[in-house]
Amino acid sequence: MHLIRYDRKYSRRHFLSQLANGGLAAGVLGALWPIIGRSGETIGAYPEELLSIEEWSRGKLSAGDYITADNVALVRELLDPIRYAQISTMGRRLRLASTTTDVMRLSPRPYMEATIRNAGRARFDDRQNVVTDSGDPWIGGHPFPDAKTGLELFAGLTMSWGRHDAACYPVRQYTVSKNGDITYEYESVWTEMHPVARVVMDPKPWWLKHKDKLRFQSVVFKSPGDVNGTAYLNTWPYDQHQFPDLQGYLPAFRRVRQFPTSQRFEPLVPGSSLYLSDAWTAGDPLHTWGNYRIVDRGPMLAAVSRGWDETNPDWRHATHGGPKGTTFWDTTVELVPEAIVVEAEPTGFSRAPVSRKRVWLDARTLLPLGMVSFDRRGDLFRSFDGAYALYETKDKSVMNGLDPYWSWSHVHAFDIQTGQMTRMEQVREVRGGHYMRVNDPALYDEYLTSSSLRRHAA
Repeated sequence: MHLIRYDRKYSRRHFLSQLANGGLAAGVLGALWPIIGRSGETIGAYPEELLSIEEWSRGKLSAGDYITADNVALVRELLDPIRYAQISTMGRRLRLASTTTDVMRLSPRPYMEATIRNAGRARFDDRQNVVTDSGDPWIGGHPFPDAKTGLELFAGLTMSWGRHDAACYPVRQYTVSKNGDITYEYESVWTEMHPVARVVMDPKPWWLKHKDKLRFQSVVFKSPGDVNGTAYLNTWPYDQHQFPDLQGYLPAFRRVRQFPTSQRFEPLVPGSSLYLSDAWTAGDPLHTWGNYRIVDRGPMLAAVSRGWDETNPDWRHATHGGPKGTTFWDTTVELVPEAIVVEAEPTGFSRAPVSRKRVWLDARTLLPLGMVSFDRRGDLFRSFDGAYALYETKDKSVMNGLDPYWSWSHVHAFDIQTGQMTRMEQVREVRGGHYMRVNDPALYDEYLTSSSLRRHAA
């Protein structure tokens, strides 16, 4: 008989004790980040019942099984409330996989190495912006790997979304009605570049010309024809009290226009359930939200490592569930040993349709695992959950320089009050020859200037 030294009650007591005492040293058996710094692994920080779904479930579930309406009650505490509702009432299913313990497979290696290398050098200045110990803009990686507050956790999340210095994502987007009909389909190109906190691109860690900015980010729609050429460009100041400068090109007007940047809870194109505010669960400047607080921590089921389908040459994903089998992406999840749950309120938006959001973050990488928001009455409103992947299997890989490519692979943005779903997937290429690229300096001139918006409309 296999004896378990630490059971679920032990881990739960540990997490509750940490929460009650205000401590946030991630890990159960030992401090997580020193262990990661030594080995790159999480073994030694968590007991086996948090590193294996078989151990956690006492043999009732195993890697390769599916979570469906028939057994979802077994893992209710491992799911956010909207995913639980989707599985129990809408036909969603999740495939279980073994837990990944090598953290370098859970985020871009250069970012994680910079996080370890620069640990202890970050602080907040008198404006509550992240700076180094010498007062300069941040130099790369997560500034607070051993975060003690919700503000520290979200500061790192807001500073770097995709964890590459620059990235270009070809995206296919679908809106699915409550009845299962696909009512809208779009192709777009999402591009982001960081002029500070660079760990790969030269000049690093800062592009001195733009040292006062946090990021450039654009989205250009390529199809269908009535939105082809529609494009938006966000330029983020480094000061996280300021809203980004938002410019847009609408083909009907044939010119670049300035848009009110505080309207971040509206879809960019008709039919979408996705807002600018949703990006990476941290789509707004850090201090336009407030009252950040850690409200819970514990294990969770999340899609952190197996989101890439290497069998599809264009990286497309299969669907299931809902009335017509079109509502949900096929998704593989694993047991994340420790998720930190943070709530925040939209203090900088007087007319925000949400009263607060709740975000789950992986303690091992501090990446977002999922988000639910609540309307102004306090009722469940919307959810945002995605999947990540290291684009590498035994037989195939997509390389990013010397390392396999790591990124997000697909996303659900769901309105539980209307039943409308927006699905997004990262594909290899969209029409017009726009393809996935990472850490390419040419992305700035091609996608991240006012003149580039006009060129894409030609």
